[in-house]
Amino acid sequence: MTMRQQYASDNYAAICPEAWEAMQEANVGSAVSYGMDDWTTRASDALRKAFECDADVYFVFNGTAANSLALASLCRSYQSILAADMAHIETDECGAPEFFSNGAKILTIPTEGGKLTAEAIRRMARMRTDIHFPRPAVVTITQPTETGLLYSLDEIRGISAVCRELGLKLHMDGARFVNALAALDCSPADMTWRAGVDVLCCGGTKGGMAVGEAVIFFDRTLSDGFDFRCKQAGQLASKMRFLAAPWVGVLRDGGWIAHARHANGAAQRLHEALKDVPHVRPVFPVQANALFLDMPSEMTAALRERGWVFYEFIGGAARFMFAWDADYAQVDRLARDIAECARDYRQDAR
Repeated sequence: MTMRQQYASDNYAAICPEAWEAMQEANVGSAVSYGMDDWTTRASDALRKAFECDADVYFVFNGTAANSLALASLCRSYQSILAADMAHIETDECGAPEFFSNGAKILTIPTEGGKLTAEAIRRMARMRTDIHFPRPAVVTITQPTETGLLYSLDEIRGISAVCRELGLKLHMDGARFVNALAALDCSPADMTWRAGVDVLCCGGTKGGMAVGEAVIFFDRTLSDGFDFRCKQAGQLASKMRFLAAPWVGVLRDGGWIAHARHANGAAQRLHEALKDVPHVRPVFPVQANALFLDMPSEMTAALRERGWVFYEFIGGAARFMFAWDADYAQVDRLARDIAECARDYRQDAR
């Protein structure tokens, strides 16, 4: 049974046509296992071409593994990872970064909307230098953040400069990297290694694939032993071609950017439709494919009674997250339902 399109998460979406087609192409005959196949080579080369860099590329099953293994490769067990207080690695990865790094500690920095600043990083890194404190080794930023905010290229460069000043590595959690790319209308290279990012975890699942993320080391010296980390963590796919092939599909004709623009457009469409609706307030600027709405609890309950599914978190705001396949007619229906719930709420309040 097919459910009505919902916007609780972009993980609800189906596989985009380009990824599906590539998987079908890969599903012909036999291929060498464990990443030694032509599809994995093609996908890695396609990413190197897209990023204009001779990077080391690895494919893993999910974002938690990508972030955790990448961060583990950047620090030792007695060191620490500086992250925003709302970072996914802190709030939603069940201690995996600490586990795979054999105990490296995540040190969170208070933020507005999940965005770190260069000065906040400097303060945290210099707060203590004694032997009783886990020495900072890496900074992680999320692009876009958990609240849908974007780091500008200048902000990334500023953070990178502080990292270089302090001897820290810079990791980017890019679960929705392509949405940020589409929103900023820049090249993948400009938003990563040219801005000083050392390692990127590039999201495939939220970009329209069935499963799989790419871990991209722009500095190849940092990836030493990463293949063994993947194997030890159960992230070395025996039929790697099916993790790799979708990347060939979405990259070859620019499909990943087109889909991201569509998803971002859906968030903007809902935002515009609700501008004059009373009792509804966006909590954060709409910069990518997410919209957070502050509404009375009676309204959120009424929306759920109408069959809408969404999460309420980050201060109790209702989150609507749009994927590559967002149906604009359905987005308009959601806008009408929110407006009608607001009207009913206002009448009940009289």
